[in-house]
Amino acid sequence: MKNRIITTLLLAFTMFLSQGINAQEFSDLDKSPMDAAAYPTSHKESSKSIKVIYSRPQLKGRPLSKLTPEGKVWRTGANEATEVTFYKDVNFAGKAIKAGTYSFFTIPGEKQWTIILNSDTNVWGAYSYDESKDVARVTVPVSKDNKALEAFSITFDKDATMYLGWDTLRVAIPIEVK
Repeated sequence: MKNRIITTLLLAFTMFLSQGINAQEFSDLDKSPMDAAAYPTSHKESSKSIKVIYSRPQLKGRPLSKLTPEGKVWRTGANEATEVTFYKDVNFAGKAIKAGTYSFFTIPGEKQWTIILNSDTNVWGAYSYDESKDVARVTVPVSKDNKALEAFSITFDKDATMYLGWDTLRVAIPIEVK
């Protein structure tokens, strides 16, 4: 009887201590949640040729010009630098690019943006951007749309053109999958 009571007390004490071990701290939802865009865009097509991982900052009443300053390298999203993976060789706005993963930066301008693929991956923002690691730099025109987007967004069309959109700004980057 005495052994049974001691065993029960030890079991209860062990269970009490283990509750704190299993408790996890989860952070709140990020203000700029991570997202992904892929080509082909259909969920029915599991073999993707391109995948972009990026975070989606939101305007929240701020002017776009403050968030994407002209003439300065931008991480093209929020938090970590955006990364694009090409699972096949591609023609990226006229430049031959080998399959692989690249960080994706932009330099916004009023009428055109410079789009940059860089070999330095797993970087935070554009703070450690190193131009000497650029794989490609292309310039594409900027257009406007009637529909404003609150959150920065990336998508592809059926022809693999990548679109960047935020507020009424649109940037199209032609990509040809080989």
